[in-house]
Amino acid sequence: MSRSGKNPDKRVRSAKKRTQSSTLWLQRQLNDPYVKQAKADGYRSRAAYKLIELDEKFKVLKGIQRVVDLGIAPGGWSQVVRKVAPKAAIVGIDLLEVEPIDGVTIFQMDFIDDDAPAALENALDGPPDLVMSDMAANTVGHKQTDHLRTMGLVEAGAWFAVETLSEGGTYIAKVLAGGTDRELLDLLKKHFKTVKHAKPPASRKGSSEWYVVAQGFKGRD
Repeated sequence: MSRSGKNPDKRVRSAKKRTQSSTLWLQRQLNDPYVKQAKADGYRSRAAYKLIELDEKFKVLKGIQRVVDLGIAPGGWSQVVRKVAPKAAIVGIDLLEVEPIDGVTIFQMDFIDDDAPAALENALDGPPDLVMSDMAANTVGHKQTDHLRTMGLVEAGAWFAVETLSEGGTYIAKVLAGGTDRELLDLLKKHFKTVKHAKPPASRKGSSEWYVVAQGFKGRD
């Protein structure tokens, strides 16, 4: 990603109703080269570059035909897929409302709802060869609880991938510092040929997020 330009960092003046943390967040956004590049490239979020960088390293988008995007909002990952594989069928799901994306079927519902997996499967004409998840649970401010809640979503996504992926398929998911829990790691290693962790350059250094990339789905018994 280009980091050209010599403009000095922008500083945000604190407003009376703005907290210090929100002021710092806004200042970081204004000075973030990935945010600027996302606007220039037409992506809805800087997260698009995380998938782009993961693809550069692991070739996860090569030859894909059907994709499930878990936690699709605001849509940056699906935008990348549309650009790299314009003929691929894509279905996404999120609790949040997502502006339409040409060629993408979007469900506004909770992924852990009983009806969600079937809705996603029925929207595709065949099994997906990529399930990607940028999901994270809403935080409550308690580090251990937040970690468990998010990892619960990752595990739910992993089981969905195991139950729906085509042979040779891939599962990508955001995990938090400490990597993938042992039980989840055992599940992935049992069903995929390779399981690796990566922190793409677009992931902020101060962030606790990593990504697990499980490739070569072995198929269901």
